[in-house]
Amino acid sequence: MKNKIVAISGPSGTGKTTVVKELLKKFPSFGFSISATTRLKRDKEKDKKDYYFLSIDDFKNNIAENNFIEYEEVYSGVFYGTMWSEIKRMFSQNSNPLLDIDVFGALNIKKYYKNDALIIFIHPGTIDNLKNRLRKRKSESESSLKKRLAKANEEISFSNKFDKIIINDKDIKSSVDEVISVVNEYLNL
Repeated sequence: MKNKIVAISGPSGTGKTTVVKELLKKFPSFGFSISATTRLKRDKEKDKKDYYFLSIDDFKNNIAENNFIEYEEVYSGVFYGTMWSEIKRMFSQNSNPLLDIDVFGALNIKKYYKNDALIIFIHPGTIDNLKNRLRKRKSESESSLKKRLAKANEEISFSNKFDKIIINDKDIKSSVDEVISVVNEYLNL
């Protein structure tokens, strides 16, 4: 089977990580593509497993050396990106890279890989749904919550550019099942 990339994207708090974890269980041909970021590590995250946690200087050096297939300054001073080495690592292991990335990163992956990439947007249904989810996480200050919601509105405006939009407004299990069905169809093309 030809290597294909699947990218899951959407605003923070829409259930992307849950979807990705379930896809990794369902599809043994997937390998998780670890993104690089300059954001601070959360309590349970591990460097080189959840993300490559880089300083801003290291991240910018990697940009200058063209080490990223895509990157974005998602929030002021907070960068995320996918390194070429991650995609090459997946392909060398005969894995399909599975990416959990920001909206603009997913659009860049699609631009580069065209039909060899499936990009799926996880939509919260409403901003109020998203606000409630982010509040339940208890990881956001009021100011970071406002930033995330403003960013979410911007990201949602690009959802029509994705191959598939999955509305995750009630039950994450049914959203996961829908994503699995879409990915299964794509991999069997």
